[in-house]
Amino acid sequence: MHILVTGTAGFIGFHVARRLLDEGHDVTGIDGFTPYYDLTLKERRQALLAGKPGFHPHRLMLEDMAALQGAYGAGFDLVFHFAAQAGVRYSLDNPRAYVDANLSGTFNLLECMRHAPPRHALLASTSSVYGANRSIPFKEVDRADHPLTLYAATKKANEEMAHAYAHLFAIPVTMLRFFTVYGPWGRPDMALYKFVSALFENRPIDLYNHGDMRRDFTFIDDLAEAILRLSAVIPPEPGPQREKTMEGDSLSLEAPWRVVNIGAGHPVALPDFVGAIEAATGRSAKRHLMDMQPGDVPETYANTDLLAHLTGYRPSTPLSTGVPAFVDWYRAYYGI
Repeated sequence: MHILVTGTAGFIGFHVARRLLDEGHDVTGIDGFTPYYDLTLKERRQALLAGKPGFHPHRLMLEDMAALQGAYGAGFDLVFHFAAQAGVRYSLDNPRAYVDANLSGTFNLLECMRHAPPRHALLASTSSVYGANRSIPFKEVDRADHPLTLYAATKKANEEMAHAYAHLFAIPVTMLRFFTVYGPWGRPDMALYKFVSALFENRPIDLYNHGDMRRDFTFIDDLAEAILRLSAVIPPEPGPQREKTMEGDSLSLEAPWRVVNIGAGHPVALPDFVGAIEAATGRSAKRHLMDMQPGDVPETYANTDLLAHLTGYRPSTPLSTGVPAFVDWYRAYYGI
Protein backbone atom coordinates (compact mmCIF):
# COMPACT_ATOMS: atom_id res chain seq x y z
CA MET A 1 0.00 0.00 0.00
CA HIS A 2 0.91 3.67 -0.36
CA ILE A 3 1.06 4.95 3.22
CA LEU A 4 1.68 8.32 4.88
CA VAL A 5 3.36 8.41 8.30
CA THR A 6 3.84 11.76 10.02
CA GLY A 7 6.54 12.05 12.67
CA THR A 8 8.88 9.42 11.15
CA ALA A 9 11.92 10.86 12.94
CA GLY A 10 10.02 10.58 16.24
CA PHE A 11 9.93 7.59 18.54
CA ILE A 12 6.60 5.99 17.61
CA GLY A 13 6.49 7.12 13.99
CA PHE A 14 9.94 5.65 13.40
CA HIS A 15 8.99 2.23 14.74
CA VAL A 16 5.70 2.06 12.84
CA ALA A 17 7.29 3.26 9.59
CA ARG A 18 10.06 0.67 9.94
CA ARG A 19 7.50 -2.11 10.39
CA LEU A 20 5.56 -0.94 7.33
CA LEU A 21 8.71 -0.74 5.20
CA ASP A 22 9.82 -4.20 6.34
CA GLU A 23 6.43 -5.51 5.20
CA GLY A 24 7.06 -4.09 1.73
CA HIS A 25 4.81 -1.03 1.76
CA ASP A 26 5.60 2.29 0.11
CA VAL A 27 5.94 4.87 2.91
CA THR A 28 5.97 8.65 2.61
CA GLY A 29 7.39 10.11 5.80
CA ILE A 30 6.95 13.64 7.12
CA ASP A 31 8.90 15.18 9.98
CA GLY A 32 9.71 18.75 10.97
CA PHE A 33 12.83 17.90 13.07
CA THR A 34 11.89 20.34 15.82
CA PRO A 35 14.60 20.81 18.48
CA TYR A 36 12.43 19.74 21.42
CA TYR A 37 15.08 17.09 22.11
CA ASP A 38 18.38 15.90 20.59
CA LEU A 39 18.21 16.28 16.80
CA THR A 40 21.01 13.73 16.35
CA LEU A 41 18.68 11.04 17.67
CA LYS A 42 16.01 12.08 15.17
CA GLU A 43 18.52 12.16 12.31
CA ARG A 44 19.76 8.66 13.13
CA ARG A 45 16.24 7.26 13.25
CA GLN A 46 15.47 8.84 9.89
CA ALA A 47 18.73 7.55 8.41
CA LEU A 48 17.75 3.98 9.27
CA LEU A 49 14.45 4.44 7.44
CA ALA A 50 16.18 6.09 4.48
CA GLY A 51 18.25 2.93 4.06
CA LYS A 52 15.15 0.89 3.28
CA PRO A 53 13.54 0.69 -0.18
CA GLY A 54 10.18 2.41 -0.56
CA PHE A 55 10.80 5.27 1.89
CA HIS A 56 10.14 8.83 0.67
CA PRO A 57 11.02 11.46 3.31
CA HIS A 58 9.79 15.05 3.47
CA ARG A 59 11.22 17.56 5.96
CA LEU A 60 8.43 20.03 6.70
CA MET A 61 6.15 21.35 9.41
CA LEU A 62 2.50 20.39 9.21
CA GLU A 63 1.64 24.02 9.92
CA ASP A 64 3.03 24.83 6.44
CA MET A 65 -0.06 23.99 4.41
CA ALA A 66 1.51 24.51 0.99
CA ALA A 67 4.41 22.18 1.81
CA LEU A 68 2.06 19.59 3.32
CA GLN A 69 -0.20 19.63 0.27
CA GLY A 70 2.85 19.07 -1.92
CA ALA A 71 3.84 16.00 0.09
CA TYR A 72 0.26 14.71 0.40
CA GLY A 73 -0.35 14.87 -3.35
CA ALA A 74 -3.18 12.69 -4.60
CA GLY A 75 -3.54 10.90 -1.29
CA PHE A 76 -2.76 7.57 0.38
CA ASP A 77 -4.31 4.21 1.22
CA LEU A 78 -3.54 4.69 4.92
CA VAL A 79 -2.54 7.70 7.02
CA PHE A 80 -0.76 7.34 10.38
CA HIS A 81 -0.49 10.67 12.20
CA PHE A 82 2.07 10.72 15.01
CA ALA A 83 3.70 14.13 14.50
CA ALA A 84 2.96 16.37 17.47
CA GLN A 85 4.48 18.50 20.15
CA ALA A 86 4.74 15.94 22.92
CA GLY A 87 5.44 16.18 26.63
CA VAL A 88 3.17 17.06 29.53
CA ARG A 89 5.54 19.26 31.52
CA TYR A 90 6.90 21.18 28.52
CA SER A 91 3.36 22.40 27.81
CA LEU A 92 3.64 24.53 30.95
CA ASP A 93 6.69 26.33 29.53
CA ASN A 94 5.88 26.61 25.82
CA PRO A 95 2.13 26.30 25.25
CA ARG A 96 2.26 27.97 21.82
CA ALA A 97 4.19 24.99 20.42
CA TYR A 98 1.21 22.75 21.23
CA VAL A 99 -1.31 25.05 19.58
CA ASP A 100 0.79 25.30 16.42
CA ALA A 101 1.74 21.66 16.02
CA ASN A 102 -1.17 19.79 17.55
CA LEU A 103 -4.07 22.01 16.53
CA SER A 104 -2.98 23.82 13.36
CA GLY A 105 -0.89 20.91 12.08
CA THR A 106 -3.62 18.34 12.60
CA PHE A 107 -6.21 20.66 11.06
CA ASN A 108 -4.08 20.98 7.92
CA LEU A 109 -3.74 17.20 7.66
CA LEU A 110 -7.50 16.76 8.09
CA GLU A 111 -8.04 19.26 5.29
CA CYS A 112 -5.74 17.26 3.00
CA MET A 113 -7.65 14.08 3.85
CA ARG A 114 -10.93 15.86 3.21
CA HIS A 115 -9.97 16.37 -0.43
CA ALA A 116 -8.30 12.97 -0.89
CA PRO A 117 -9.62 10.58 1.77
CA PRO A 118 -7.58 7.51 2.75
CA ARG A 119 -9.19 4.13 3.35
CA HIS A 120 -8.38 4.60 7.03
CA ALA A 121 -6.69 7.31 9.11
CA LEU A 122 -5.15 6.45 12.48
CA LEU A 123 -4.30 9.45 14.68
CA ALA A 124 -2.29 9.45 17.89
CA SER A 125 -3.94 10.59 21.07
CA THR A 126 -2.87 10.00 24.67
CA SER A 127 -3.95 8.61 28.00
CA SER A 128 -3.53 12.17 29.30
CA VAL A 129 -6.97 13.01 27.89
CA TYR A 130 -8.51 11.10 30.81
CA GLY A 131 -7.19 13.90 33.03
CA ALA A 132 -9.08 14.12 36.30
CA ASN A 133 -11.10 10.96 35.58
CA ARG A 134 -10.97 8.79 38.71
CA SER A 135 -12.55 5.70 37.20
CA ILE A 136 -9.81 3.04 37.01
CA PRO A 137 -9.00 1.36 34.65
CA PHE A 138 -9.65 3.98 31.97
CA LYS A 139 -12.24 2.90 29.39
CA GLU A 140 -12.69 4.53 26.01
CA VAL A 141 -16.31 5.34 26.78
CA ASP A 142 -15.44 7.09 30.05
CA ARG A 143 -15.84 10.86 30.17
CA ALA A 144 -12.63 12.65 29.22
CA ASP A 145 -13.79 16.24 29.61
CA HIS A 146 -11.38 17.59 32.23
CA PRO A 147 -7.82 17.72 30.83
CA LEU A 148 -5.18 18.84 33.32
CA THR A 149 -2.64 20.22 30.81
CA LEU A 150 -2.74 22.04 27.51
CA TYR A 151 -1.05 19.02 25.92
CA ALA A 152 -3.97 16.84 26.96
CA ALA A 153 -6.44 19.50 25.83
CA THR A 154 -4.92 19.69 22.35
CA LYS A 155 -5.01 15.92 21.99
CA LYS A 156 -8.65 15.78 23.07
CA ALA A 157 -9.33 18.56 20.57
CA ASN A 158 -7.68 16.41 17.89
CA GLU A 159 -10.13 13.62 18.71
CA GLU A 160 -13.10 15.96 18.36
CA MET A 161 -11.76 17.60 15.18
CA ALA A 162 -11.25 14.18 13.62
CA HIS A 163 -14.78 13.14 14.61
CA ALA A 164 -16.20 16.19 12.85
CA TYR A 165 -14.25 15.44 9.67
CA ALA A 166 -15.20 11.77 9.83
CA HIS A 167 -18.86 12.77 10.08
CA LEU A 168 -18.82 15.49 7.43
CA PHE A 169 -16.54 13.88 4.85
CA ALA A 170 -16.83 10.12 5.54
CA ILE A 171 -13.16 9.73 6.50
CA PRO A 172 -12.77 6.53 8.57
CA VAL A 173 -10.76 7.48 11.68
CA THR A 174 -9.38 5.54 14.62
CA MET A 175 -7.95 7.57 17.50
CA LEU A 176 -5.17 5.82 19.41
CA ARG A 177 -4.80 6.58 23.12
CA PHE A 178 -1.25 5.63 24.11
CA PHE A 179 -0.17 4.73 27.64
CA THR A 180 3.46 5.52 28.67
CA VAL A 181 5.30 4.04 25.70
CA TYR A 182 8.93 2.99 26.19
CA GLY A 183 11.65 1.04 24.41
CA PRO A 184 14.72 1.32 22.14
CA TRP A 185 15.08 4.64 20.29
CA GLY A 186 12.83 6.24 22.92
CA ARG A 187 12.46 9.92 23.78
CA PRO A 188 15.07 11.53 26.09
CA ASP A 189 12.34 13.40 27.98
CA MET A 190 10.64 10.19 29.09
CA ALA A 191 11.27 8.62 32.49
CA LEU A 192 13.11 5.48 31.33
CA TYR A 193 15.62 7.41 29.21
CA LYS A 194 16.16 10.00 31.95
CA PHE A 195 16.59 7.39 34.69
CA VAL A 196 19.02 5.22 32.71
CA SER A 197 21.04 8.27 31.73
CA ALA A 198 21.20 9.38 35.37
CA LEU A 199 22.37 5.97 36.56
CA PHE A 200 25.19 5.77 34.02
CA GLU A 201 26.24 9.33 34.89
CA ASN A 202 25.97 8.81 38.68
CA ARG A 203 23.24 11.44 39.05
CA PRO A 204 20.14 11.13 41.26
CA ILE A 205 16.77 10.39 39.68
CA ASP A 206 13.72 12.57 40.34
CA LEU A 207 10.71 10.69 41.70
CA TYR A 208 7.58 12.82 41.68
CA ASN A 209 4.88 12.53 44.34
CA HIS A 210 7.65 11.01 46.48
CA GLY A 211 7.59 7.91 44.28
CA ASP A 212 3.89 7.21 44.88
CA MET A 213 3.03 6.92 41.17
CA ARG A 214 1.76 4.09 38.99
CA ARG A 215 2.04 3.95 35.22
CA ASP A 216 0.80 1.56 32.54
CA PHE A 217 4.10 1.01 30.70
CA THR A 218 3.67 -0.11 27.07
CA PHE A 219 6.61 -1.60 25.14
CA ILE A 220 7.12 -0.04 21.72
CA ASP A 221 7.02 -3.32 19.77
CA ASP A 222 3.67 -4.16 21.36
CA LEU A 223 2.37 -0.70 20.49
CA ALA A 224 3.44 -0.99 16.84
CA GLU A 225 1.83 -4.42 16.56
CA ALA A 226 -1.44 -3.13 17.99
CA ILE A 227 -1.44 -0.11 15.65
CA LEU A 228 -0.85 -2.20 12.54
CA ARG A 229 -3.59 -4.64 13.52
CA LEU A 230 -5.99 -1.76 14.12
CA SER A 231 -5.21 -0.34 10.68
CA ALA A 232 -7.14 -3.27 9.20
CA VAL A 233 -10.17 -2.63 11.44
CA ILE A 234 -11.89 0.23 9.62
CA PRO A 235 -14.77 1.92 11.48
CA PRO A 236 -17.93 1.52 9.38
CA GLU A 237 -20.10 4.41 8.28
CA PRO A 238 -23.37 4.98 10.16
CA GLY A 239 -26.33 3.06 8.87
CA PRO A 240 -29.32 0.96 9.95
CA GLN A 241 -27.33 -2.31 9.79
CA ARG A 242 -24.36 -1.10 11.79
CA GLU A 243 -24.03 -2.12 15.42
CA LYS A 244 -21.34 -1.69 18.02
CA THR A 245 -19.22 -4.81 18.31
CA MET A 246 -19.29 -5.09 22.11
CA GLU A 247 -20.41 -3.36 25.28
CA GLY A 248 -18.02 -0.47 25.71
CA ASP A 249 -17.26 -0.03 22.00
CA SER A 250 -16.43 3.64 21.39
CA LEU A 251 -17.70 3.55 17.79
CA SER A 252 -19.52 6.79 17.06
CA LEU A 253 -23.21 6.69 16.18
CA GLU A 254 -22.71 9.64 13.83
CA ALA A 255 -19.41 8.94 12.04
CA PRO A 256 -16.95 6.22 10.99
CA TRP A 257 -14.87 7.06 14.06
CA ARG A 258 -13.61 5.11 17.06
CA VAL A 259 -11.12 5.62 19.89
CA VAL A 260 -9.00 2.73 21.21
CA ASN A 261 -6.70 2.42 24.23
CA ILE A 262 -3.29 0.86 23.66
CA GLY A 263 -1.64 -0.02 26.94
CA ALA A 264 -0.19 -2.95 28.82
CA GLY A 265 -3.35 -3.14 30.90
CA HIS A 266 -1.72 -3.15 34.32
CA PRO A 267 -0.12 -0.29 36.26
CA VAL A 268 3.39 -0.58 37.70
CA ALA A 269 4.45 1.27 40.85
CA LEU A 270 7.30 3.70 40.22
CA PRO A 271 9.62 2.01 42.77
CA ASP A 272 9.16 -1.30 40.91
CA PHE A 273 9.97 0.45 37.63
CA VAL A 274 13.16 1.85 39.15
CA GLY A 275 13.99 -1.61 40.46
CA ALA A 276 13.73 -3.05 36.94
CA ILE A 277 16.11 -0.36 35.70
CA GLU A 278 18.59 -1.08 38.50
CA ALA A 279 18.51 -4.79 37.63
CA ALA A 280 19.06 -4.11 33.93
CA THR A 281 21.89 -1.64 34.43
CA GLY A 282 23.53 -3.31 37.41
CA ARG A 283 23.59 0.05 39.20
CA SER A 284 21.83 1.49 42.24
CA ALA A 285 19.76 4.65 41.85
CA LYS A 286 20.06 7.65 44.11
CA ARG A 287 16.49 8.76 44.65
CA HIS A 288 15.48 12.44 44.81
CA LEU A 289 11.91 12.55 46.15
CA MET A 290 9.85 15.46 44.86
CA ASP A 291 6.29 16.78 45.14
CA MET A 292 3.65 16.07 42.51
CA GLN A 293 4.09 18.24 39.43
CA PRO A 294 1.30 20.46 38.06
CA GLY A 295 -0.89 18.59 35.58
CA ASP A 296 0.38 15.16 36.62
CA VAL A 297 -1.81 12.27 37.81
CA PRO A 298 -0.88 9.55 40.32
CA GLU A 299 -2.01 6.59 38.20
CA THR A 300 -2.74 5.54 34.61
CA TYR A 301 -4.28 2.20 33.78
CA ALA A 302 -5.76 1.12 30.45
CA ASN A 303 -8.74 -1.13 29.95
CA THR A 304 -7.69 -2.98 26.76
CA ASP A 305 -10.83 -5.07 26.21
CA LEU A 306 -11.80 -3.13 23.07
CA LEU A 307 -8.34 -3.52 21.53
CA ALA A 308 -8.41 -7.26 22.24
CA HIS A 309 -11.94 -7.61 20.84
CA LEU A 310 -11.10 -5.77 17.62
CA THR A 311 -7.67 -7.30 16.98
CA GLY A 312 -7.32 -10.43 19.10
CA TYR A 313 -4.22 -8.84 20.63
CA ARG A 314 -3.13 -7.38 23.95
CA PRO A 315 0.32 -5.92 24.71
CA SER A 316 2.17 -8.43 26.87
CA THR A 317 5.90 -7.60 27.03
CA PRO A 318 6.88 -7.44 30.73
CA LEU A 319 9.22 -4.80 32.16
CA SER A 320 11.73 -7.59 32.79
CA THR A 321 12.05 -7.91 29.00
CA GLY A 322 11.35 -4.37 27.82
CA VAL A 323 13.64 -2.45 30.18
CA PRO A 324 16.74 -4.60 29.40
CA ALA A 325 15.98 -4.17 25.69
CA PHE A 326 16.13 -0.40 26.15
CA VAL A 327 19.28 -0.58 28.26
CA ASP A 328 20.99 -2.76 25.63
CA TRP A 329 20.08 -0.21 22.98
CA TYR A 330 21.27 2.69 25.18
CA ARG A 331 24.64 1.02 25.79
CA ALA A 332 25.11 0.40 22.06
CA TYR A 333 23.96 3.88 21.05
CA TYR A 334 26.29 5.68 23.46
CA GLY A 335 29.12 3.13 23.32
CA ILE A 336 28.96 2.28 27.03
